[in-house]
Amino acid sequence: MKPGSNRVPMTEGPIGQSITSLMWPMALGMIAMFSYNIADTYFVGQLGTLELAALSFTFPVGFIVGAVTMALGIGTSSVCARLFGADKLEDVERVSVHAILLGLIAGSAIIVLGLTTIDPLFRLLGADDTTLPIIRRYISIYYWGGIFLVVPMITNSVLRASGNAKTPAKIMTISAIANIVLDPILIFGLFGAPRLEVEGAAIATVLANAGTMVASILIVVFNEKLVTFRHLWPSLIIDSWRRILHVGLPSMASSLIAPMTTAFITYQVAQFGQEAVAGFGVASRIEGVALMVLMAMSAAVTPMVGQNYGALKFERVQQSVNWCYRFSLIYGLA
Repeated sequence: MKPGSNRVPMTEGPIGQSITSLMWPMALGMIAMFSYNIADTYFVGQLGTLELAALSFTFPVGFIVGAVTMALGIGTSSVCARLFGADKLEDVERVSVHAILLGLIAGSAIIVLGLTTIDPLFRLLGADDTTLPIIRRYISIYYWGGIFLVVPMITNSVLRASGNAKTPAKIMTISAIANIVLDPILIFGLFGAPRLEVEGAAIATVLANAGTMVASILIVVFNEKLVTFRHLWPSLIIDSWRRILHVGLPSMASSLIAPMTTAFITYQVAQFGQEAVAGFGVASRIEGVALMVLMAMSAAVTPMVGQNYGALKFERVQQSVNWCYRFSLIYGLA
């Protein structure tokens, strides 16, 4: 496959067609990834109510980690899209590798902060002595996969910034399928594998995310040639991080509202017992499907606006934003 062969032209042609060409692959990829969360919930639910409640307590934490990784992805996508629009491809390579370094640091921070705050955090959320040991078994493994969560978000964001939404969607779909296949094998000990129960669900997720990271790095480095491991001067790295975080931090602040609200609701629900938390966790997973299309649209408009802004096509920027306003209104009313 030639570099750029899957890219959607964003600085010319119909606005709606360009956005939807980016949006629908993203939506399908997100739904695929969301499906493995539902699979986790289903298979862990077969172990018992306590195990399902323990998994449900981890959902707000997963949402918070997701908000952090998504913010870095949005910042990377915004900066790289503007550089693509301005046809500054060498700068894209520079920012991309610096973003990956930032992702490695963020992933390491997730590991350290997560592992050192398990008991106080989940006590705060309302976990009791029956669910906390199960939570520890799951979340400690999940945290060790922090780097595997952050780096693929960044590399896939670089691909989307170039106009290539199909490749990240394929990677996400394959990862979700791998996770769903591994779940029952590792949870219940099928085909000679050890029965790991909740640890098996966490290991399946970490392995699938690790595969996603390897695949996405190989594609951006060797296939699309969007990353080269040059430009590693500290001054250049700091400049790239500043530009990424200038967009990413405000996005993170707004993205954290939903998971913080979920955490508060989880605490309130926990007052009615661990079984109530289990039920709330299942409902939350199902409810999230309705938001996938809007999340995909918000991810699609970032490179669309960025490339046209970089190309100094400000009228197309406004047209893109207006199109998204109309789509959101129609989708919400429907």
